[in-house]
Amino acid sequence: MPSEAFQLPDDYQAALNQGWLPIRDVARQTGVNAVTLRAWERRYGLIVPGRTAKGHRLYNSEHVARIQAILTWLNRGVAVSQVNELLNSRSTAPQPQASQWSEQRQQLLEAVLQLSERQLDDLFNRNLALYPPRTLCEQLLLPLLSELEQRWQGQFGSQLEWVFFHSWLRSKLGARLYHNNRQHSGAPLLLLNLSSLPLEAGLWLSAWLASSADCPVEVFDWPVPLGELSLALEQLKPRAVLLYSSQSLDSSVLRKQLPRLASTSAIPLLLAGPAARIHHDELHDMPGLSLAVTPLNALHCLQEHQLLPGAAQ
Repeated sequence: MPSEAFQLPDDYQAALNQGWLPIRDVARQTGVNAVTLRAWERRYGLIVPGRTAKGHRLYNSEHVARIQAILTWLNRGVAVSQVNELLNSRSTAPQPQASQWSEQRQQLLEAVLQLSERQLDDLFNRNLALYPPRTLCEQLLLPLLSELEQRWQGQFGSQLEWVFFHSWLRSKLGARLYHNNRQHSGAPLLLLNLSSLPLEAGLWLSAWLASSADCPVEVFDWPVPLGELSLALEQLKPRAVLLYSSQSLDSSVLRKQLPRLASTSAIPLLLAGPAARIHHDELHDMPGLSLAVTPLNALHCLQEHQLLPGAAQ
């Protein structure tokens, strides 16, 4: 795509009639929010949209295709600062970028060890302005969480660090979900915690990814009896229910409540988290129930079953 802006009609509506897209529609199609699109343009020249006489950004199909190509590189772990060169050279082999993400994870890890909420916020916000949620989840947050979980095995101070990090993650993502829910309409995705632990990180990451696909979400992250789910279904009328647990399921849930719910509910059910792996052999062929181990798996499953209105990347 040429680096200079495309010529547009002076009239905004005339441009829309010719098939140009405003930034909000491009964000909805690609899953890359408007703040990130503007950052890619301003800081790296990755996307140069057309401009009306009054300065409105407008995009065409070539811009959308380029954004998808950018996302392909980012999801391979390439730093955003190097994507332009790769696109322009039409390279097919990405350069290893493990060190770039490793450095970011190390900085986040140090912030957790120091119990520094401000440092965590600054690092997260800086990356959020440049990368879409799926890339951050895959390259940064999930590997960081895995590293922390290993550290927390028998480590003195692990409970303090666990509470600090999970409280921060819930607060950070909860604020974004609150804002996004005010922008979205329609039946929500209901996410329910099935474990005995509050503040399940995977539950909140799953909710964030779904919310980034323009889907309203409702999160019950404190353990709720599965038998009371019918009350929530009656009141909220969700498009689907995501049940999350990082622990093995109680035998009564596994053998009675979950099969009964799957067989009687017309609402799609998804079991996510390590519980989906633990109980895979028992549940993989249960009608009405899908399984997904990670938040990224859950996102893919929801998209595959066309349960999300947008396309989070």
